[in-house]
Amino acid sequence: LRKACDNGELLLYYQPRIRLSDRRTTGVEALLRWQHPSRGLLTPADFMPVAIESGLIRTIDQWVLKAACGQNKAWQDQGLPSIRVSVNISQSLFHYHGFVDLVRQTLADSGLPAGYLELELTETIAMANVDTSIRKLSELTAIGIQLSIDDFGTGYSSLSYLQRLSLNMVKIDQSFVGEIETNEGCAFITKAIISMAHSLNLFVLAEGVETREQLDVLLGLGCERFQGSLFSPPLLPDRADEI
Repeated sequence: LRKACDNGELLLYYQPRIRLSDRRTTGVEALLRWQHPSRGLLTPADFMPVAIESGLIRTIDQWVLKAACGQNKAWQDQGLPSIRVSVNISQSLFHYHGFVDLVRQTLADSGLPAGYLELELTETIAMANVDTSIRKLSELTAIGIQLSIDDFGTGYSSLSYLQRLSLNMVKIDQSFVGEIETNEGCAFITKAIISMAHSLNLFVLAEGVETREQLDVLLGLGCERFQGSLFSPPLLPDRADEI
């Protein structure tokens, strides 16, 4: 994995996010892959545990942030429609003391306006050292960056803290989406998440949408934004015209 970082074997795919009301692509999520020289294309599930154990996760995260910002600016320079790119941030990088300055510098180096970057955190990351998280998220919002909670509903959040976080969106975890047609509990939790998010003036995005039946249930529950193979698989940058 250390050699992969040095040899340029890491790459990003980009999966579109769709607002169904006008069929508009509102952004893309940057998804990390490793083009292994002998094992082929690997997903983070194959190598993230090693990245975390070895301490490489922060270096990898920084590369993803830099590459995603640079790619989005390149698309804008090519005259493609301006959209937001979303980047997942690990606990190691978010709780690094220089994280906010790092994000500022990455934006400055790439030339990407802050409004076209979104950072995704899990509930667990955001709720660790809450006061510090609130301060950092407020600083990022002040810059103009969009913020979302990933895998919402799978962790533990105190609502009294959640409303203090400078969030723009919550993402419904695909574990709920995958069973939403057959599991009443998943549908109930999803409905509660959507209702709560809307009461806090947050957008809601369902990830991992694969079937029309899942989409229909989510629409009925009030979800308005979607991501998944039903709309588009993750794409390499040279297929940006399909986004």
